[in-house]
Amino acid sequence: MRDEATCRGVYPWPVTWWEAVILGLVQGLTEFLPISSSAHLRIVGELLPGGSDPGAAFTAITQIGTEAAVILYFRRDFARIISRWFQALPVGPWKNRVPTTDPDARMGWYIILGSIPIVALGLLFQDAIEHALRNLYLTALVLALFALILGFADVRGAKTRPLESLTMKHAWLFGFAQALALIPGVSRSGGTITAGLLMGYTREAAARYSFLLAVPAVLGSGFYQLFKSGGTGGAAGFGPTALATVIAFVVGYVVIIAFLKIVSTYSYKPFVYYRLALAALVVVLLVVGVLQPLPTGG
Repeated sequence: MRDEATCRGVYPWPVTWWEAVILGLVQGLTEFLPISSSAHLRIVGELLPGGSDPGAAFTAITQIGTEAAVILYFRRDFARIISRWFQALPVGPWKNRVPTTDPDARMGWYIILGSIPIVALGLLFQDAIEHALRNLYLTALVLALFALILGFADVRGAKTRPLESLTMKHAWLFGFAQALALIPGVSRSGGTITAGLLMGYTREAAARYSFLLAVPAVLGSGFYQLFKSGGTGGAAGFGPTALATVIAFVVGYVVIIAFLKIVSTYSYKPFVYYRLALAALVVVLLVVGVLQPLPTGG
């Protein structure tokens, strides 16, 4: 039973075990779909009995689970990219064993390059990310806005470029698109996939690179928040946060398999409609007072 202050929605709030199960499922189900996992955690957390926003720290730490699923699924890709990247370096024990033009070596550099924007902007706007940008009116706005942009990109994008044609310029653009996900409601995968479609990449190529690009930034953010909390998981508590992270890992792995099969065959229209419907629902719940734009003390 939460105390009176917590039940009034004071930010942040301790997560119970059953709430950790729910939030872990939400994280695993939504992280890789272009519908914003951070927005869903923000909304679902508010709707739980006596609950409120579980906070940016809880969100970041549970994302370690979903990124672990990415590493497991793409383990051969990551092993090859890391190996070839090291062997293409001009220094070290493996220097110049492969040419710098090697596709996997270049992919290593592109992932590093594409990770810079979200790291820089995340550090620069950390306070806003943890507080002001979690306003649910803003979340509803960007859910709807980026739904329309995703829909436009899916219809108008050429969808002909394979991932092998990735360039340094496009790596930068993918990186800035990913950085937009610092605002709950944009969606990390949604931002990068939309950018990829607008640049002419196939649905599968854009989704695949979205997975690869997310790993350094998301793991960095998650472990930073874990270190910042002293290994306790923050206000949510170590146990519930760990449980939510494990559940997110298992569910996320299944979602990766399904999502890659879906995008290679179908359009993103269902996700566009879902985002628009969710945005409208959030606004209605805000107007009638079921949801609060910012938790008390947030």
